[in-house]
Amino acid sequence: MSTQADIKSIDTLSLVKLAMITYAHDSSQALAEIEVEGQRGIDWITVDRAAFWKAEMRRAADGVNQAIKDLEHCRTYKKVGDNAPACAEEKKNLEKARKRLQRAEEKLELVKRWTPVVLQQFRETCIRLVRFREIIDVDCPKAIARIEQMLTALENYQTVVSPSGTNASDTTCPVESVARQIDESDSKTSTEESSDS
Repeated sequence: MSTQADIKSIDTLSLVKLAMITYAHDSSQALAEIEVEGQRGIDWITVDRAAFWKAEMRRAADGVNQAIKDLEHCRTYKKVGDNAPACAEEKKNLEKARKRLQRAEEKLELVKRWTPVVLQQFRETCIRLVRFREIIDVDCPKAIARIEQMLTALENYQTVVSPSGTNASDTTCPVESVARQIDESDSKTSTEESSDS
């Protein structure tokens, strides 16, 4: 693996660093929002809906009791002679109240059944998000620090004075690489040795 870098623009490396900082910030905020919204959904199911359907079941049970009393009242006090009253309206109200109670019981049962499932799914999602949080909180700062080191090294390299007296980054006077000069002197030496032989 080569240890040499072919840097065309230090500004590009600065842009990469800025993009990494932006990514870490935005991702951290997104994770926080996911956690808050997830917890809000969990609370809505496990607390709000559970309390709502319990209260609704009590109201529906009270409605059934009231409808039964109304039907009994109708049968007792609206009797004309030996003819029993139809009490059709009271019977309809009782049937509606029973359906309302049955619906409330079913909904409360669904809330009780789905609460552990939803909680388990949320826990599993949070566990998966922990690894992503580690990347954002640990790996991104490490990468940003490494890019910062690279930028510092490159900026220091730009200020180094070359043997010809110009800055290493000065492109007005082309300077061949040291490796190239050594290679060329080796090839001249080997050519002279072969011609002597």
